[in-house]
Amino acid sequence: MPRECSRAAAAAGSPRGARGSGEDAGDLRKDTSNIPFEELLELQSQLGIKTYKQLAAGNSSKKQGSRSRVQNACVADKHRPLEMSAKVRVPFLRQVVPISKKVARDPRFDDLSGEYNPEVFDKTYEFLNDIRAKEKELVKRQLKKHRSGPEHEKLQQLLQRMEQQEMAQQERKRQQELRLALKQEQRARAQQGHRPYFLKKSEQRQLVLAEKFKELKRSKKLESFLSRKRRRNAGKDRRHLPLSKE
Repeated sequence: MPRECSRAAAAAGSPRGARGSGEDAGDLRKDTSNIPFEELLELQSQLGIKTYKQLAAGNSSKKQGSRSRVQNACVADKHRPLEMSAKVRVPFLRQVVPISKKVARDPRFDDLSGEYNPEVFDKTYEFLNDIRAKEKELVKRQLKKHRSGPEHEKLQQLLQRMEQQEMAQQERKRQQELRLALKQEQRARAQQGHRPYFLKKSEQRQLVLAEKFKELKRSKKLESFLSRKRRRNAGKDRRHLPLSKE
């Protein structure tokens, strides 16, 4: 035991021992593995806690310091290539260069295309009415050639859809003319000094319905329209009636 203490003290005190502490650390750990705990405490009291820990730890502090400097150098270099871990499987397809996502733009609902004005739209695309009329005549001629078969059904459906679109366009145009007439009436009342009165949406619907009834009466289609309306309302009422249990 005194020989081991003198060896450890000489290694701690001499410069050579300080330089070779890393080499003797393994020998010291081997020697102290079989020493009783009381003798280790006595050795620690003779050498001092700091010297004893340095001899026991060896050169681990130097290795940690060098590793931290290398890590700091790697973190500081932001232009270094990307280092992938060998423990994680690299994906087959990986994004090397970021690509900006393309965003689709619908001009119908985009503010960059301006506000929708039906009057200006109808005036701008008024030439489409002539094209639709020519297409309608062409479909009618084709319908006369194909009297039956699947082609006849397709042409019949196409002609019916074109007629419905034409009727919807005429109804929309009629409503626009009615709104324009109401605006002109309000301007005339304002010029005469009267306070302007703006119609509610329910009142505007009533005026549109009255104009529709007048148009149906002039074309002698009012009775057929009212009969269809009554049948539709009767069907709705029949759904709400309780079922009779027999």
